Amino acid sequence: RSPSPLAALSQVLRLERSRRTGVVFPLQRLERYLAPGVDTARFRLFQPGLAALQRAEALFRSSRDHAIDYVSSAVRMDHAPPPALPEVCFIGRSNVGKSSLIRALFSLSPEVEVRVSKTPGHTKKMNFFKVGKYFTLVDMPGYGYRAPQDFVEMVEAYLQERHNLKRTFLLVDGVVGLQKTDHIAVEMLEEFGIPYVMVLTKIDRASRGLLLKNVLEIQEFVKEKTQGCFPQLFLVSSLEFSGVHLLRCFVAHVTGNLPAVEAS
Repeated sequence: RSPSPLAALSQVLRLERSRRTGVVFPLQRLERYLAPGVDTARFRLFQPGLAALQRAEALFRSSRDHAIDYVSSAVRMDHAPPPALPEVCFIGRSNVGKSSLIRALFSLSPEVEVRVSKTPGHTKKMNFFKVGKYFTLVDMPGYGYRAPQDFVEMVEAYLQERHNLKRTFLLVDGVVGLQKTDHIAVEMLEEFGIPYVMVLTKIDRASRGLLLKNVLEIQEFVKEKTQGCFPQLFLVSSLEFSGVHLLRCFVAHVTGNLPAVEAS
């Protein structure tokens, strides 16, 4: 499996400027289409420089002394690997493109096997991936359609007991926006006081007008209705690689692996 031509930052840097911005900072690319006077501060809260993006990319690139491995799967917390490293987890509806995004994040290490199924709801277990000695990334079962029967017990136990969990990435379909099942996930994260961030997937499938509408509605929801959600949304396309470099950087940042980045 060969990585996408834009999987590496060095390739993105060869693009002309506006295209480059669209790949690395897809949210900022939408700014010019906003009505005058719309507050764009939340579009730029996490805006790392080139050095930080490169450092983050190095973490996602395996080498002889930096192995990136699928560690194990678990259906219960007592089957989970020991919580030795900082951890991030990815949750979302069954067909939101979660495994595809994780595969895009790891695309510079093609030996890492992230199973992507044509059948929604294929992820039935918590899948743990160890990124060298730096952090662990967890692919959680999808909720909603075809969710595993014991999904709630599994996920609630994980969120409440996993003390090394640094951030939860809640994936939302960029085409359809927040759904009823997403609201349930938000309520659970808020109730447990878990810090999380919303990631809009499949942005290549949404027209610009629809994407802008969904972004503004979700941003307003985050501002008015949430306590634990990072105020900036992250937009990604696993197909075109938009937002993947920035997301790698945010993962590196929240797991304590970037010394200083211009964001909290």
